[in-house]
Amino acid sequence: MQLTVDTQQGPVEGRSREGAILFAGIPYASPPVGILRFAPPALPVQRANLLEAKEFGPASPQLPGDGLTDSHEVNWNEDCLTLNICTPSPDQTKRPVMVWIHGGAYRHGTGSIPWYDGTRFAKESKIVTVTINYRLGALGFAKIPGAPTSGINGILDQIAALKWVQDNIENFGGDPNNVTIAGESAGAFSVATIMAMEESSGLFHKAIAQSGAGHHVISKQEAQSVGKMFMEKISATSLEEAQEQDVQKLLHAQKYVEDNAHKIIEKGQLPFYPSITKGHLENYPITLFSEGASSNIPVLTGTNTDETTLWGTNQIPESKLEKWLKNYVANPEQFISAVKEDRGDISAGDIALAISTDHAFRIPAIRMAEARANHGGQTWMYEFDWKSKAFNGMLGSCHALEIPFAFGTLGVNGTDVFLGTTELPHELEDTMHTSWAAFITTGKPETNRLSNWPIYSSKSRSVMRFAENTELINDPWPSARKSWEGIR
Repeated sequence: MQLTVDTQQGPVEGRSREGAILFAGIPYASPPVGILRFAPPALPVQRANLLEAKEFGPASPQLPGDGLTDSHEVNWNEDCLTLNICTPSPDQTKRPVMVWIHGGAYRHGTGSIPWYDGTRFAKESKIVTVTINYRLGALGFAKIPGAPTSGINGILDQIAALKWVQDNIENFGGDPNNVTIAGESAGAFSVATIMAMEESSGLFHKAIAQSGAGHHVISKQEAQSVGKMFMEKISATSLEEAQEQDVQKLLHAQKYVEDNAHKIIEKGQLPFYPSITKGHLENYPITLFSEGASSNIPVLTGTNTDETTLWGTNQIPESKLEKWLKNYVANPEQFISAVKEDRGDISAGDIALAISTDHAFRIPAIRMAEARANHGGQTWMYEFDWKSKAFNGMLGSCHALEIPFAFGTLGVNGTDVFLGTTELPHELEDTMHTSWAAFITTGKPETNRLSNWPIYSSKSRSVMRFAENTELINDPWPSARKSWEGIR
């Protein structure tokens, strides 16, 4: 069994794991430290010796959060620009490739999470899965004076990884001419952002955006305001001084800015997101899609019915509902009425859940599909509606719950907290996983089980609803959708 592969930087050695071959912790760029901190990714270092690529590399520096998905400590280091490859065999067979971009609000996460294990893709569908780490938080997105790309470096890291894949994946059994970029949440925001950038042309051929679309970047002015607050907090007056700071100090300054960003940018917007940057990202991705960007790229996208339960929105009481909704909309009443028209007389918490899910996730996905359709772009839309049994059902079909269904990793470490049952829904897992594999392979998500899945159009608005009984539906929650027209 071949475990050693040549790359343009030198040979690497992987390991056999559960019927597939794993290569882990391979650098795709130089360590972004010293004078390379806040700089665009630099080419990886050449090596003469064999690199043992058997253990995952460290994540980007990050502070633990307080949610179900981000509260644990992770191994991190500023030298974090590595990728992992799971392949059926590192031979010369040209297999479809998926490059997965992890989520985590651009401040948490790593490509080595067990949910993202590509073993089933490799064994059953002969797909090569690549997962990556990229710079997060202030290190990836703080706009620093004297560092022109600093507001978008995290995305440039992802593009550097895609370039490395183009140059090297053939030696790992992958086809550089059949690459799908995919991600969830901030990973899906990243997918949409990459699609909107001309410099990514030719680096991928299909895209999957799970719970994320083209609205989630910040303006140049917002980025400059955030960068100013960040620089003041670390007491730095120049790029060189910022590059000399201890990384822990940067992380704590990042947290300070996150806690105080409402004073300088739109309420509810996190500060360390990709920003519009001349020569790289010329406008909001949704605007560029409306002008035809990446209309030649087939896209699979969708959202979960109850995305924002993960942040407790369904616990909002009646007495606070309208005030809370003003975080999202100026006139809550019209949106409340629309949601009730679709769903009946539901609780205040469920109203808050529906409107916040629409604002952050569903409506942006619809707008992306609509914009693409106007230029002939093919988009397949889904809604994930399997209800978690965890916490007495309070999570519902929450944010991120669909990931192990798509990867076929139900039952791996960490999924039990979200599923809340030992009777794992393997039939739905199989249905979704084979659909994702079909799209990665052919550019269409149709399978024997899902033989009729039309592309999304403003006429039919066909959506595949994945649930206990998976079915194709047209225009789900239509009143709520219409309530956002001209607003988002």
